[in-house]
Amino acid sequence: MIPFDFEYYKPETVEEAVNLFNKLKTIGKKPIYYGGGTEFISMARMHNVYTEGVIDIKGIPECNIHQLRNNELIIGSAVTLTNIAELNLFPLLSLTVKRIADHTIQGKITLGGNLAATIIYREAILPLLVTDSEIVIAGIDGNKRVPLREVFDKQIQLTEGEMIVKVIIDNQFLSLPYIHVKRTKNEKIDYPLITIAALKNNNNINIAFSGLCEYPFRSSLIEDILNDNLISIDERINTAINNIPSQILNDISGSSEYRKFILNTMLHETLNKFEVIS
Repeated sequence: MIPFDFEYYKPETVEEAVNLFNKLKTIGKKPIYYGGGTEFISMARMHNVYTEGVIDIKGIPECNIHQLRNNELIIGSAVTLTNIAELNLFPLLSLTVKRIADHTIQGKITLGGNLAATIIYREAILPLLVTDSEIVIAGIDGNKRVPLREVFDKQIQLTEGEMIVKVIIDNQFLSLPYIHVKRTKNEKIDYPLITIAALKNNNNINIAFSGLCEYPFRSSLIEDILNDNLISIDERINTAINNIPSQILNDISGSSEYRKFILNTMLHETLNKFEVIS
């Protein structure tokens, strides 16, 4: 049970949602945008989040789009992980989201909710990072379509009142050779020790990671190292591990040294599979 009262709104357009957010903010209330609500509900029950106005975006058509159009795959922020997996228009993304939580929860978690979550893993962003995807963000000044890499710095940088409307993936990436590798401490659906999502694009590997640091990331330096065919696979992997962009996690799921060991194995698996694909 959520231990506080709040007003509930279900706008029918992006403009209505954004205006409503700003109206509530202006009169001194603290609103939030609401998609699947899994994080909000669990955090509210633990007294870790509070709001006076819930703006449910699931009734907005733009946030529910999931289709190929004009050589692009467009996925709205209110589309659930289950829907993404079942429609399977982008196999790497579908495979990634199938490994987030269990089947029941996947039917509640939305793409936008996972991307903007406070939880550190946010695995759904990995396929979007390796495909140089774009994101549409709405705010009081209208919509803007920007490359994801320009607004992603450890997390998606949204100003107060902005909301994710949809993500856009170029068709050229949808059928490329791909690999998804996830290691967990216990169960298949557990939080990741490490998750890797990778594509092979023009003989170069695009690769992104979750669970390794306190945020998901794609590193051009690591990609340059892994794509250097003039040195051995072992040397590439060891050099890449020594250039992780932040401190490697050390928690109850696994020590930093254990994660390095697992990462070494996962990178060997990834590079060897792509060698076979070549």
